[in-house]
Amino acid sequence: MDTDTLSSAFADYDRIRDELADSFDEEFEIAADEDRLDGLEPAPAGRTMDRRLYFKELFRLQHELVKLQDWVQAHKLKVVVLFEGRDSAGKGGAIKRITQRLNPRVCRVVALPAPSERERSQWYFQRYVPHLPAGGEVVLFDRSWYNRAGVERVMGFCTEAEVEEFFRSVPDFERMLVRSGIVLVKYWFSITDEEQEFRFQMRIHDPLKQWKLSPMDVESRRRWEDYTRAKEVMLERTHIPEAPWWVVEAVDKKRARLNCIRHLLEQVPFGEVVKPAVTLPPRERHADYVRHPVPPEIIVPNRY
Repeated sequence: MDTDTLSSAFADYDRIRDELADSFDEEFEIAADEDRLDGLEPAPAGRTMDRRLYFKELFRLQHELVKLQDWVQAHKLKVVVLFEGRDSAGKGGAIKRITQRLNPRVCRVVALPAPSERERSQWYFQRYVPHLPAGGEVVLFDRSWYNRAGVERVMGFCTEAEVEEFFRSVPDFERMLVRSGIVLVKYWFSITDEEQEFRFQMRIHDPLKQWKLSPMDVESRRRWEDYTRAKEVMLERTHIPEAPWWVVEAVDKKRARLNCIRHLLEQVPFGEVVKPAVTLPPRERHADYVRHPVPPEIIVPNRY
């Protein structure tokens, strides 16, 4: 094996190892605290973001997200965040890190399936309107009404006349949302051709990720250039002062998540919400209370 081939093999191994490690990071993030970070080994320089720095920043930003959530709830704000981008661009990973420590009754995710026959006959925006927030709520759209400008247009699920009508309507629709008091933030997660191919290959060969790769995703890979043209037109025609687009450079997943969360926190001015101190009352005890044993046949076996 020549030197170039050997170098390439090691580079691929390092990337695959990073990708697999990232798959397990979410479980670590849920359980880890700041005082557990000292045992982490920094990643080799230049490959990806140092894991210790990543986790420290992630926990700090998630703490700020909790403050933002409290502020939204206390002041009855309405926040909508759209996440768009190519398949495997990292939208879902960013959304997970945003919602990880938040109250699902305050911050919820909307990921709609393909429209039904009835929905296809409705006003295009109608299926999205019921999911918009009330006061004190944050709604994250994992793909949104911009499906029409992207996948529907590229895959031929709508006519060019319908696309043109969408481009005429969406600025007015979004201005109407903003006038109603909704804070609307739109993110496009951007990855390279090579990075998407790598992530698709990881999904093909990883049994835990194969469910993420649909026939539509495979076809989108073939139509990379069509999606690029559709994205460029979409950004050009729907980037408005009231609801501008923000592009997240997402080749490095960890940096993309941190940059997105940091930017989102800057879009909604917030402060500390003073909360009353919580004191646990003494538990009542009654002489006639007897706790009955749990029938052994319904107990889950202790196998670990």
